[in-house]
Amino acid sequence: MVFEKVRQIICEEFDADEYAVTPNAELEADLGIEDTDLIDLVMSLEDEFEVELPDEALAEIVTVGDLVNYIEDHAAIESDEDE
Repeated sequence: MVFEKVRQIICEEFDADEYAVTPNAELEADLGIEDTDLIDLVMSLEDEFEVELPDEALAEIVTVGDLVNYIEDHAAIESDEDE
């Protein structure tokens, strides 16, 4: 599931509480992920999901759910990937 993997990456990279990382959690306001931190997160997500997150898309992404939706819509995710 995309959300679970995104949550895992956020928790590992930013030492966030997994219960705080919800689809409605705002990246900056709730999780403290600032613009400079977002670059590292984007790189990790691009590697993990084989997707490109252009600056124009990032301008529209506010919540964890926004990230998940973008990845689900644009990534090359195999249907048998149930890890």
